[in-house]
Amino acid sequence: MKFIIAAIKPFRLEAVREALSDIGVRGMMVSEIKGFGAQSGHTEIYRGAEYAVNYVPKIKLEIAVSADIADAVLETLTKAARTDKIGDGKIFVLDLQQAVRVRTGETNEEAL
Repeated sequence: MKFIIAAIKPFRLEAVREALSDIGVRGMMVSEIKGFGAQSGHTEIYRGAEYAVNYVPKIKLEIAVSADIADAVLETLTKAARTDKIGDGKIFVLDLQQAVRVRTGETNEEAL
């Protein structure tokens, strides 16, 4: 099993969700986050005063999948989230040791 963590631009969330549903991803966790990377924030003007926005809003996706579809999920996620502009995000893939469905007690692949 694999655990995929992605940080994407907020306006790409619905396109990513639809693309992942189309390839059979049955669920994911979504959180609003702030961060910075190569983009390093930006400056804005509010009521005539300029101020720095050091953290950029992003959406964090957490997706647990079986190892055999992890590459397809990664490719789909990359294509759906891409805008070809700085700040498109990052994707991390980790090994997932165990999963349990709380309601039924199913474990690992059956719990996904």
